[in-house]
Amino acid sequence: MWNWEKGVKGEFIISKDAKPVIFIVSDSIGETAELVARAAAIQFNHGGVEIRRLSYVNDPNEIPEIMEVAVNSNCVIAYTLVIPELKQVLVREAARYGIPTVDVLTPMMEAVSQLVDRSPKLEPGLVRKMDSEYYRKVEAIEFAVKYDDGKDPRGILRADLVVIGISRTSKTPLCMYLANKQIKSANMPLVPEVSPPDELFRLPKHKLIGLTIRPQQLHEIRRERLNTLGLTSEADYASLKRILKELEYAENFMKKIGCPIIDVTNKAVEETASRVLEIYLRGERHVK
Repeated sequence: MWNWEKGVKGEFIISKDAKPVIFIVSDSIGETAELVARAAAIQFNHGGVEIRRLSYVNDPNEIPEIMEVAVNSNCVIAYTLVIPELKQVLVREAARYGIPTVDVLTPMMEAVSQLVDRSPKLEPGLVRKMDSEYYRKVEAIEFAVKYDDGKDPRGILRADLVVIGISRTSKTPLCMYLANKQIKSANMPLVPEVSPPDELFRLPKHKLIGLTIRPQQLHEIRRERLNTLGLTSEADYASLKRILKELEYAENFMKKIGCPIIDVTNKAVEETASRVLEIYLRGERHVK
């Protein structure tokens, strides 16, 4: 039997409440279908939709077990199955139980097939195949970890991008997100009492990104951070006076150095990254 939450064989876990469920079934990781499911659910402001992912389904005999779990829920099944036999069995069994299904992958594959006039390989997991792109991503992630939070200024000149800003402006999450796009990013904190490294002044402007944020939101973020660490939220680090001082210092430095500045207030890291990539890629095209 399958444990939906871990994606490995174990005991059934069946929801006790009436919460709607989207089951994700994939012959690979299933991340694509999960992202689509979450994007759809959020359009209904429905945080109550539970998403259960089952990865690496590669045996048709596993499908009936999945249906036995799904039939006890108010659910829909979204799937990314490239192996035709698996897809046929899932659709047939779901219809037998009256469970709605959504084929996330096939319509796009059919469109691409017409576009390139070629049949698909129908091999699971090709998007995560360990090719040169995969290794570039791993290298970028290792780079982001090594040169996080100004650990080693020597990484600045080796980076594709350098992110600067005061503490808790999402520099590290942004760099990790960019690393998954195969971009080597370093980040450098700006602190009024510490002189920034000279290497920052030697970077092309499109390779240096400044982050800022509204004082009140940063005040709340820092207070929450201190509470998480078990420290008093009245520390100078979270005081509005200190925050205003740091923001003023950072803004003056960013204007002096002439880098683009992005306000991350109320922005998801994906939204910030999209803007960063736009600046970076436009600059790269201009250089070439």
